[in-house]
Amino acid sequence: MFAPHPPPDMVQVPIDGPDVTEVVASLGFGHTLQRRPFSADPERLSFSSYKQGNVANFSIIDSTLREGEQFANAFFDTQTKIRIAKALDAFGVEYIELTSPAASEQSRRDCEEICKLGLNAKVLTHIRCHMDDARIAVDTGVDGVNVVIGTSSFLQEFSHGKDIAYITKTAIEVIEFVKSKGLEIRFSSEDSFRSDLVDLLSIYQTVDRIGVNRVGIADTIGCANPRQVYELVRTLRGVISCDIEIHLHNDTGMAIANAYCALEAGATHIDTTVLGIGERNGITPLGGLVGCLYAANPEYVKDKYNLPMLRELEDLVAQAVEVKAPPMNYITGSCAFTHTAGFYPHPPTLSNPAIFEVVNPEDFGMTRRIRSVPAV
Repeated sequence: MFAPHPPPDMVQVPIDGPDVTEVVASLGFGHTLQRRPFSADPERLSFSSYKQGNVANFSIIDSTLREGEQFANAFFDTQTKIRIAKALDAFGVEYIELTSPAASEQSRRDCEEICKLGLNAKVLTHIRCHMDDARIAVDTGVDGVNVVIGTSSFLQEFSHGKDIAYITKTAIEVIEFVKSKGLEIRFSSEDSFRSDLVDLLSIYQTVDRIGVNRVGIADTIGCANPRQVYELVRTLRGVISCDIEIHLHNDTGMAIANAYCALEAGATHIDTTVLGIGERNGITPLGGLVGCLYAANPEYVKDKYNLPMLRELEDLVAQAVEVKAPPMNYITGSCAFTHTAGFYPHPPTLSNPAIFEVVNPEDFGMTRRIRSVPAV
């Protein structure tokens, strides 16, 4: 049935153009293909970019308890928030971001309760760039405050009605107040990718000079692509010295790729949510981002996070928002490590299924499944 084809006659084809080895060398790749096995057998080949940036030096700010509360089906009571916060901490995220305590009295009380848990993760809250919000936030016990204000012409006109001069003046006032309380402070523009670049760089340089810990870039409507993200972060990295955080909505399915490119360009902090929940299509999913970064540097990610806990964390959040994780979900989906054998003679999925995996399922507490179908 599968008779081998006779070998073709060898024909030497002249190739015009530059030598490919010279082209690769000019790009600076060095060892283009590196052996990067997740286990001793088999070794696998993976493509190693020469622009590594902060792919092996980053922090995750999980916003399930802030951005995730804007998910269409989300309503977290206090005990649910505490369970999620403890699970995120056990997984190992560096930061947990909470809804602004200025949003409601309940949000303020919840913020205070989570701050009392004694978590290893730093607890942040997300507020408007307004002194009234800042005064409430600093009294909750948080480790840091994330400040945001719209900078695009759309938000200047239809959201807060303030110009860039006012935004800059208010940002300085809020940042200096929060810093005076000994707290970590981030200033972020909103709708960054539709904002004027000169305005953005000017504001970021100003807040960098007065000692902000991080500046934030936000793809608020999910319109950016990886090239645009790389270029903006790289440009910003060249004019400021503080850390760079990025918040990426997933309306066009680009959030994980954009996050990876942001790290390559010099970003230091990535916003995520469990299962990617959030407003509209949500933001960068924690599991997908961790899987992507694991593929780039497995040992670093294994040492950094409690990977086998990912599924438990996702199940907790899925139950809280009354959804089921899709079977194709990154890493933890029921199909993530399911291989189908039978369509080819001597299928490698039977002899060595790991050659079709970029992630070792055992590192995430998952198991591989082989599905056999009769050959046709």
